[in-house]
Amino acid sequence: MGISVDTFFLKPDAQGTLQAQIQQMIAEGILSGRFHVGEKLPSSRKLATHLGVSRITVTLAYTELLANDYLTSRGRSGYYVSENAPIPPVYSPTQRGEEIVDWNRAIARKFCGGDVLHKPSDWRDFRYPFIYGQADPTLFDHANWRLCAVRALGQKDFASLTADYVDQDDPLLVEFIARHTLPRRGITARPEEILITLGAQNALWLASRVLLSGNRKAAIEDPCYYALRELLLRSECQLAPLRVDLDGLPPDAIPEDTDVIFTTPSHQCPTTATMPFERRRALLQRAREIGAMIVEDDYEFEMAFLGAPSPALKSLDRGGCVVYVGSFSKSLFPGLRLGYMVGSEPFIREARALRSLVLRHPPGHIQRTAAYFLSLGHYDAQIRRMSTALLERRQSMEDAIARHGLTIAGRGAYGGSSLWMKAPEHVNTSQLAETLRQQSVHIEPGEPFFSGPERPHNYYRLGYSSIPTDRIPAGIERVAKAIQTG
Repeated sequence: MGISVDTFFLKPDAQGTLQAQIQQMIAEGILSGRFHVGEKLPSSRKLATHLGVSRITVTLAYTELLANDYLTSRGRSGYYVSENAPIPPVYSPTQRGEEIVDWNRAIARKFCGGDVLHKPSDWRDFRYPFIYGQADPTLFDHANWRLCAVRALGQKDFASLTADYVDQDDPLLVEFIARHTLPRRGITARPEEILITLGAQNALWLASRVLLSGNRKAAIEDPCYYALRELLLRSECQLAPLRVDLDGLPPDAIPEDTDVIFTTPSHQCPTTATMPFERRRALLQRAREIGAMIVEDDYEFEMAFLGAPSPALKSLDRGGCVVYVGSFSKSLFPGLRLGYMVGSEPFIREARALRSLVLRHPPGHIQRTAAYFLSLGHYDAQIRRMSTALLERRQSMEDAIARHGLTIAGRGAYGGSSLWMKAPEHVNTSQLAETLRQQSVHIEPGEPFFSGPERPHNYYRLGYSSIPTDRIPAGIERVAKAIQTG
């Protein structure tokens, strides 16, 4: 691969001869890792023309770099970065000059420093990865996804691939969601009431921006999805964390001045509790009494392998107060970043306008590929395959947990892909996670899910979407031993 001549520039204030400047410029490119071993440099004629210097100047610089083993010459082919050049393992450009910006003053609103679960980039190298929400390559239908992606690249779909939808979505994907996905949750919706989003988190952000402001109050579950709490805190609305029980969010605990209620009734995050039908009716009644909207995050409903999932809260809503959020991130793969939001037309109209200001629309090719994968039956086949595997893993998890005397704090009645666990009071699961990391075991500490200063530190989550069944017993044994000695 050749290095583009356009990446070479002489500094107007540089010191030394032109030959020395060119030599230094190339050496810095090699030393920083920007130029890789074996890459071809521009010809001396082309580089000289580009820099506006004589060809002999460039030739002399190349000759000097050749003598110092930064470059190598291959006959008439030209000059290449030498295999013996002192190249760092990664590209790490040096900062040029000293910044004078006072960033504490320049940044008007800060988003760093909030709660987040750090997923190690090398989690696939762990022998016992009890990680949540990641795709298992042995369960994903690579072949048919590839075929759908290629089909979406064809001439027939040229418009969906290349067009600027502005604020609209792929009609095939919207139609499938309306006719097949939503009816499974008891929901009926027109295309004008459906918006495609970049995953559930994007949908939650859009809903919070449309429904909340600084003088409005949001009620959230405690514990809850930490990213939801963070985005609500950054929106500067008033926040009311409400401790959940075994049946999820208690409607009676919702303050009367609440404007928006965020809930995960079908599969509470992270406890996995399922809200009973009567409580769902009570929650809707409470929302009507105080004039509040409800944002329902219905994640993982497809993973109901222990029994048929309860109808969505949205299916019971007759007054239009529920905004429904769904996603394909868990059932397909998180990197897809594709979800959807369902609500009354006035709300979707505003959310669509906000989305168009931020990102216009999710990529057309991704939407059309997903539409084909769904409509051709590959999605349902994958869900069946995943459910079979997750059921087997769940049984292995529960057997091993019972054998080693560990405590399950939340037991999802319909399935899912994780277990919410509780360690003895004296155990700090953040420290436990670090100890287990040294044994190639990954668990997720539970503290970030809780609100307030006095957070329990002895909860943790065990995901089983990406660990083979035969490794589960040994992994659980290591967790149990680490807790006993912790």
